[in-house]
Amino acid sequence: MIKKQYFLFCFGCFSKKYTYIALKIRTMFNRFKYCIFLITGSLFIASAGAQNLTALDIIRKADDKSRGQTSQGEMTMTIERPGWTRSVTLKSWQKGKQYAMILITAPAKDKGQMFLKIKTDMWNWVPSIEKMIKIPPSMMMQSWMGSDFTNDDLVKESSIVTDYTHFLVGTDTVRGQHCYKIDLIPLPDAAVTWGKVVVWITTVGFNQWKTEFYDEDLKLINVMNGDDIRKMGDREIPVKLEMITIDKPGNKTILETKTMVFDKPIDESFFTQQNMKRLSQSTK
Repeated sequence: MIKKQYFLFCFGCFSKKYTYIALKIRTMFNRFKYCIFLITGSLFIASAGAQNLTALDIIRKADDKSRGQTSQGEMTMTIERPGWTRSVTLKSWQKGKQYAMILITAPAKDKGQMFLKIKTDMWNWVPSIEKMIKIPPSMMMQSWMGSDFTNDDLVKESSIVTDYTHFLVGTDTVRGQHCYKIDLIPLPDAAVTWGKVVVWITTVGFNQWKTEFYDEDLKLINVMNGDDIRKMGDREIPVKLEMITIDKPGNKTILETKTMVFDKPIDESFFTQQNMKRLSQSTK
């Protein structure tokens, strides 16, 4: 009987000791996890605080990177429709936010067509009829060359920097890229058609990775996805932009940058109607 009581006593002591040790280990582990959480959180907050970026700062960085002071390059646009596909190749020149010029180099039936933007005015030179056509502001949201991109998309008449109020919604992961998510609401007096634009900009590199375009009733109309980040000139940018029209299944347009040089001086005198005709002639 005494031996049995002694055994139970020893077992109880052992159990209490084991339980105490287990609780101690679990407490230490939980504290360790909490410390890691605090350290990680502190690093994230410190990193974000160090940058101290507003929604406007992020948008401006992305816009400046995609434009440069000047840019000139060659691109291919592929228009996909249910049952058919066609491609358009083009050259482009841009200086700041005021000047832009596009020359169509293929296909043959469109070759030599040109588009010019000077400040808020835009023209289209059609060599087949030797006519200069003024494109009114009301047509800036019309399809460019039958694609899912608009005239405004190609010459960037409206500005995501100056024509909208910007709200940093938070962060999100889109197709493997960690992004800032920003809502753009048009200013009351801005000459824009969209009722709202939502932009995802990569936290590393400040590339415009995804954009949703909503009409005035806040219905989603188009989605643009950036893809394939490569070095072009002195910077890395998405070389593919895919524009999808939501209410037209099977319709999309891919704009692929083949070459691009940034910040090479271009004189303002380059952007004239006379030069449009000269460059158009050079394609013959």
